[in-house]
Amino acid sequence: MKYLLLLFVLISPSLWAENGKKLCVFDPYGNKGEMYQLLKDYVLEMAPHGVLFDLIPYTDERLAVEAYISKGCDLVAATDIRLRPLVPFSGSISAVGALPTIQNLRTLLLTLNRPRAAKYLDDGEHSVVGIFPIGSAYLFVDDRTIDTLKELKNKKVAVLSYQPDAIMMTKHVGAKPIKSDLMTFAKKFNKGWVDACYAPAVVYDVFELNKGLKDKGGIVQYPLAQLTFQLVSHSGTLSKKQEKISRKVMLGMFDNAFSIINRHEKKIDPDYWIHISEEDKDTYREMFRLSRLGMKEEDVFDKKVLSIMRKIRCSDNIAAIECSRKIARE
Repeated sequence: MKYLLLLFVLISPSLWAENGKKLCVFDPYGNKGEMYQLLKDYVLEMAPHGVLFDLIPYTDERLAVEAYISKGCDLVAATDIRLRPLVPFSGSISAVGALPTIQNLRTLLLTLNRPRAAKYLDDGEHSVVGIFPIGSAYLFVDDRTIDTLKELKNKKVAVLSYQPDAIMMTKHVGAKPIKSDLMTFAKKFNKGWVDACYAPAVVYDVFELNKGLKDKGGIVQYPLAQLTFQLVSHSGTLSKKQEKISRKVMLGMFDNAFSIINRHEKKIDPDYWIHISEEDKDTYREMFRLSRLGMKEEDVFDKKVLSIMRKIRCSDNIAAIECSRKIARE
């Protein structure tokens, strides 16, 4: 039966589209993009479990999410930052500095795939039915001498208008946040309208960020956050059993997604990477911690997932200052 259903999906695209659940997928490259292609693999993996999908590509993330909110889609695949207002628990995964490494992210996703975590992934309105990585967010600067936080003072930084933690962080270091979105931040950096921006390596080519770096720019090789691509459905779109399977299938795509990330990072000219000292990393970590605490009190981040991520960081680095009992905990 499993193989008959898969064969049906492959040879009957018209029936598939007619009967499939509408899945709106954000990818800057549309149906030619790597995120879209990963979702095609997901569709094939889910077919034997009785779920068919009609993939609808969007090159504008805002429009994809708006289509989902207006019930034009049964599910949407987009970045956690854009989805945070709908799913604050999983949307807080990209909290600044919360997961220093992609291996920390893997640990978190394994934890969230345990049965007892399911209650945090479905609030009765929206259900998170899959998460995979899209890479570390790095700081891109047009002058590689801007390699410490204090040197960002009075600089213009393109930030996502719907990411309050980034806006707060930018102001905290004395820089000026220039509100943008995924469709405009790169243009502002490339045209020299801002001095810095942040992005994962997977969008380096599509947004031509090398134009903003030019000869003097660089990329600070210290992750600001671990960004994820999340699959969210209207609650009840999939059965509880299918939701569980969906999360497992998406987790199984982690290594494929990581390979894509790794390939894109290696494609960047090595001379662009700016290596910072351990002392500067400590400064980043402490500022990130204070930022998360402040955002938690303002309900920007989900408190439960912040606590889980802190435990993951401390299990990885028990000697860290934040793991002391004397330090305010997230």
